[in-house]
Amino acid sequence: MTTPPPLAGRWRRLFAGIFDQIIIAIVSVPFSWNSWEYVWDSSKGVWDRVPVQHVFLSSVIAFFYYWLLHAYWNGQTVGKKVFGMRVVAENGSRITVGQAAIRQAVMSVLSWLCCIGELLDLGWILFDSRKQALHDKAAKTLVVDA
Repeated sequence: MTTPPPLAGRWRRLFAGIFDQIIIAIVSVPFSWNSWEYVWDSSKGVWDRVPVQHVFLSSVIAFFYYWLLHAYWNGQTVGKKVFGMRVVAENGSRITVGQAAIRQAVMSVLSWLCCIGELLDLGWILFDSRKQALHDKAAKTLVVDA
């Protein structure tokens, strides 16, 4: 068992996350598109055309980006590397492939809960003494200085 380095700062985590989201957006843009669907509007008694954004493949790309980089690149995404952080197990050891998968699966499910889940997940960092988000708690991980 090793002692984990100091916990990473909340602001650096935020900026690393924004950096990673920009990378994911650039990579996944070709795999998301908009189309139109027809739905019945009972109040008007007509079929109405509504825009639909298809983002399933973008979500899959994001899942694999976080999971594989955390699992196989020293617990770091590109954003975490740039901002000097990494994800470790609570005991300070290297994160396992399973922990990385659990961490990202929980984060993905919470983000699909229409903003509320994602806000709760990330907002948890503000009040937790170990600066853990809910996905960190589920996977038993910490974000520390690299």
